[in-house]
Amino acid sequence: MSLAPAEFAPETVYLNTASHGLPPARALAAVRAAQDRWAAGRGAPLVHDHLVPELRAGFARLLDGASADEIGLGSTVSALIAPVAAALPAGAEVLVAEGEFASVTMPFLFRGDLAVRTVPLERLAAAVRPETALVAVSVVQSADGRIADTARLREVTRAAGARLLLDATQAAGWLPLRFADADYWVCASFKWLIGARSVAFFGASAEAAAELRPVGPGWYAAEDRWAELYQPVALAGTARRFDQTPDWLGVVTAAAALSLLEELGVDKIHAHNLALAERFRTGLADLGYRTPAQPSAIVTVPGAGAAAERLEAAAVIVSARGGGLRFSFHLHNSDADVDRALDALGPNR
Repeated sequence: MSLAPAEFAPETVYLNTASHGLPPARALAAVRAAQDRWAAGRGAPLVHDHLVPELRAGFARLLDGASADEIGLGSTVSALIAPVAAALPAGAEVLVAEGEFASVTMPFLFRGDLAVRTVPLERLAAAVRPETALVAVSVVQSADGRIADTARLREVTRAAGARLLLDATQAAGWLPLRFADADYWVCASFKWLIGARSVAFFGASAEAAAELRPVGPGWYAAEDRWAELYQPVALAGTARRFDQTPDWLGVVTAAAALSLLEELGVDKIHAHNLALAERFRTGLADLGYRTPAQPSAIVTVPGAGAAAERLEAAAVIVSARGGGLRFSFHLHNSDADVDRALDALGPNR
């Protein structure tokens, strides 16, 4: 069954968290209350700024070993990667995975003077060499759910003197993560964190962050933001200096959603999601489909694109990717959802 039946009431079999997560009831209620106060003239969204430190600390707890001072808050992954890209010297080699999500690759590729090298995910660690300055990769690949060997990448990048940037957008919220496994972390909150499209996180140790300068810092990144509104003095001494002015309605949504994830616990969500994915893979094999066996909440079915219309007609919501279909399982899903998806997909002919 669903891990939080009181929080979700979809009218479909929603297996598309890898594209956009479903909001829990508590998040919808919180943002509606904030909007009502705003409409009544009793407080603009800014009055919810007190939630930002709570949200920062909550995300830090998802990265085992991180502290709130090592977490910055922004709106998009690519914008939070920008300081990392800007800090690299001209000609530096950046290693990325083949088929990596564009938001990870583009800040480096289109700087114009970096040597961006692409290799298959499975060969990423082996491809690190002395001239590699940075490896940038998603912990879980958006296209097919493959999981990077972060421990091995951490080992080889340290040995080569390279930095490691991990995008946790397809991982945080269901996969246990360790802060020490990367120099830099980025993560959008609107997928597995079931938060808001306008909220994203940046994480870096004090040592790694010291190599970076914020790109286009605004008033919210000041050491004493309220005292420095008209006379800027200094940026914050913590990762808060990478903050972008938040969308406070997004913060309200993301903070409420994160509270649900913390109540359930990532380990419980991880076990739930993988059990559903394994049930689905077993059913796929019975139907004659082949799909990679991997411990991921994302399951892709290569060559099944022709079944997309059948799934849509049956109100089973998935994503088409490269001629195949991508199914993603999260805390609101159940065994019944898996079985309905298999019934709608039908035998592989």
